Amino acid sequence: MNDLLMRLIYRRHQNRRIMDNTEQQFENWFKDNYPMMYRLAYSLLEDSEDARDAVHQVFANMWSRRPEVQRKAVPGYLLMATRNHCLSVLRQRKAQRAVEKEYSQHLTTQEQREHDELMDELQRMIDDSLTEQDRRVLTLHYDEAMTYAQAAQALGISTSAVNKHVTSSLKKIRNILKITR
Repeated sequence: MNDLLMRLIYRRHQNRRIMDNTEQQFENWFKDNYPMMYRLAYSLLEDSEDARDAVHQVFANMWSRRPEVQRKAVPGYLLMATRNHCLSVLRQRKAQRAVEKEYSQHLTTQEQREHDELMDELQRMIDDSLTEQDRRVLTLHYDEAMTYAQAAQALGISTSAVNKHVTSSLKKIRNILKITR
């Protein structure tokens, strides 16, 4: 009986330890692990913005899964998640290049015109669904290759606000793409 009670107490303690991942703890994990995660992502993706985006995506995923992550396993989890995310990005890039190459080889002038019209319509749909601030943030971050911090400074908003605008805008764009398929 004592042994069973001890195991239950131990499990409850473990669950509390796992669930005790506060925002401060998360920020500490970010500060402690970001440099090595970024280096890994950059070495795989060979692009600084893609590497930053990959690391941010891993942390966003971790935040949503934080009750499942044990403290002592965080550095290993983060590196493995970064590696897996980057490999997924590379697979997507490869598939996208193959599709674009195949597609461009078969386009006639009329098909190219229709393709351009479709892309223009898609761009209008995206522009209509985003706020002016969303469009400014995306333009600075993607078109002008500014970091979140640089975009935040240019717009006079916080870095976290830039992150929120990018995240929500990409979600809206994904939803539009699902509708048009």
